[in-house]
Amino acid sequence: MSINYQTLSFEYQPCREQGAQGDAQQAVYPVIVVGAGPVGLATAIDVAQQGVPVVLVDDDCSLSTGSRAICFSKRTLDIFDRLGCGQRMVDKGISWNVGKVFLKDELVYTFNLQPEAGHHRPAFINLQQYYVEGFLLERAQAMPNLEIRWKSKVVGVQQNGTPGTCDASVTLTVDTPNGQYPLHGRYVVAADGSRSPMRNLMGLDSKGVTFKDRFLIADVKMEADFPTERWFWFDPPFHPNQSVLLHRQPDNVWRIDFQLGWDADPALEKTPERVIPRVRALLGADAKFELEWVSVYTFSCLRMERFRHGNVLFAGDSAHGVSPFGARGANSGVQDAENLAWKLAMVVDGKASDALLDTYASEREFAADENIRNSTRSTDFITPKSPVSRVFRDAVLKLARHHPFARQLTNSGRLSVPAVLRDSPLNTADRDHFDGAMVPGASCVDAPVQVDGQPAWLLRQLGQQFTGVLFCGEQGIDRSMRAAVDALRAGSIPLRLVVVTRGDAQVAALDGVRVVHDTEGLASARYDATHGAFYLIRPDQHVCARWRELDAGAVAHALKRALCVEGTA
Repeated sequence: MSINYQTLSFEYQPCREQGAQGDAQQAVYPVIVVGAGPVGLATAIDVAQQGVPVVLVDDDCSLSTGSRAICFSKRTLDIFDRLGCGQRMVDKGISWNVGKVFLKDELVYTFNLQPEAGHHRPAFINLQQYYVEGFLLERAQAMPNLEIRWKSKVVGVQQNGTPGTCDASVTLTVDTPNGQYPLHGRYVVAADGSRSPMRNLMGLDSKGVTFKDRFLIADVKMEADFPTERWFWFDPPFHPNQSVLLHRQPDNVWRIDFQLGWDADPALEKTPERVIPRVRALLGADAKFELEWVSVYTFSCLRMERFRHGNVLFAGDSAHGVSPFGARGANSGVQDAENLAWKLAMVVDGKASDALLDTYASEREFAADENIRNSTRSTDFITPKSPVSRVFRDAVLKLARHHPFARQLTNSGRLSVPAVLRDSPLNTADRDHFDGAMVPGASCVDAPVQVDGQPAWLLRQLGQQFTGVLFCGEQGIDRSMRAAVDALRAGSIPLRLVVVTRGDAQVAALDGVRVVHDTEGLASARYDATHGAFYLIRPDQHVCARWRELDAGAVAHALKRALCVEGTA
């Protein structure tokens, strides 16, 4: 049975803090998440999957309406896989790798975001935000240690104790249909959107640039024979002197973005009398369609100065905002969630120092700056701010038809890619010579493998904890490598171990060690892994360190560094 996620409504339920028992009122939850959008749900699920109880509060009682965020990248799909709902997203979504750029009515060039084979997930899927929220919510509702509280609006924030110590906590005042109550948490994640009540209650702000332009989003339901590609027009004849973006979504819904200009009247432009002629000019006079949802928006590129304030951590749109060109908003927010969740779990469980949470802020502030920089460049190219800028843009587009160098300058939205956290304090310097992109700080790429003779994917073998990946090639594990593996398994910090073999190599069963076979050699190639190479992978699937030969002592030291407990016993 198909579920209409746009019409779902959730009943308010009184919580234990509103009961008569005084002891329940003093409970301190390990983690509280504010906001049940994609970022809040992803954070809550990820923390709960690692065994930490979570309370999720939201001031509404429904999911989003309209398409809103629709483009979800391969990296985000990898994260959704680990959260247990990636396949549902892909099954429902529209997968795409190819985009086309037009000037007026002529094709400028075509690009492919995933030109090579051997990847589990496509470069992007298009999926309306209400489906993403619905699938995440159903996963969250299945988790026994995750409690969701609807119609629960945070109206007060108080931080308690000494920051950085175990006695530090946060008290939220929550307003509900049954009145207000205090909610105590050791850590609070503010994922409550671009207008962030949490940010306002704490007297914080975001700084950046608001662009003086307006865009119309029209979700149009129709039968059409357009290919499943991203099409972007500069100055099309059906919408002159502006730009248009076309995307296909599930359920025969097409997302069309029309640039309107700063002087457009938002209320007037949302009326059917204005929207329908614009859509008909694109589709043709005889096209049959229905308007499903319409919105007019402006956008900003901005962020908070710091994402951590005591025991309150900001994620997603509450921490940073970008223009929609490049699909960097929701994707970067989900990557915030993944970066933060494992660190919260480690700190709450006493396996890492509270200082580990400072690295969430520094890493994701760096990523936000990268996204803002790319988003600003896209916006400046799409909406030139001067006659000279427009002449330059149009010249670049004309050259791009025939000259590859000009295509590098063409910018219809540099599409979301994960930030490479090269300067993270959690990395151990790469002292051995490796080629390729898998430097410390990079997110791991996938590759086809076999497990127990069955087709599988490398990323699915990494789990949700620190993982060591040992490439033993066709030679198998020799005596010195086995001794190093035994030393790692006897260490004080738990480490999942994955052994990657090639050719006819036979590896005797090792208790607790996952053995995978690199049948096509793509895993070894993508990680530039010769016999004996060892990668230390973080729980969020970023490379932490790598060595040409496995050294158990060096790995133990890198693990302590990555947990911000370097030098401790």
